[in-house]
Amino acid sequence: MESRRRSLEETNMKSTLLGLTTAILTAVSSAHAQDASSGNAEAGAVVFKRCMACHKVGPDAKNGVGPVLNGVVGRAAGAYPDYSYSAANKNSGLTWDEPTLTIYLRAPRKLIPGTKMAFAGLNKDQEIADVIAYLKQFNAQGQKIGP
Repeated sequence: MESRRRSLEETNMKSTLLGLTTAILTAVSSAHAQDASSGNAEAGAVVFKRCMACHKVGPDAKNGVGPVLNGVVGRAAGAYPDYSYSAANKNSGLTWDEPTLTIYLRAPRKLIPGTKMAFAGLNKDQEIADVIAYLKQFNAQGQKIGP
C-alpha cells in the first residue's frame, strides 16, 4: 500500500513538473515572438534609410517622390495632403494599420497593383516590424510621440 501511494505521489509530482516546464517554455516563447513582431524603432530608423530617397518623416518633412509618412500608421491610403497619388492608391480603400503595412512593405505592387511606388519591398519580417515601429513614433505633425 505504501509503495503504491509513493508511486502515485511521484507520478503527480512528475506531471506537475512537466506542466510547469511546459507553461514556462510557452511563456518564454510567446514573449520572444512578441518582441520579434513588435519591432524595434531604433533598428527601424536604420532600415528606413532605404526609404529616404522617396519618403520623409519629422517636423520639416515635405512630399518628394513619395508622400510624407508622418502619422502614416492609422491613416487612410492616398490621403496625405498635396501629394499626387496614383488612382490605384487613392481608390484602394486601405487604411495603413500594422497588418496592412506589413503586407504592403513586403510587396507594394502585389497589394496595390498600379501603385507608383517603385520599391520592390522588404523581405525580412523583422525589418518590416522595425520600420513600422519607427514610423509609429511620428504623429501627423512629425513630432515624435513614442519612446
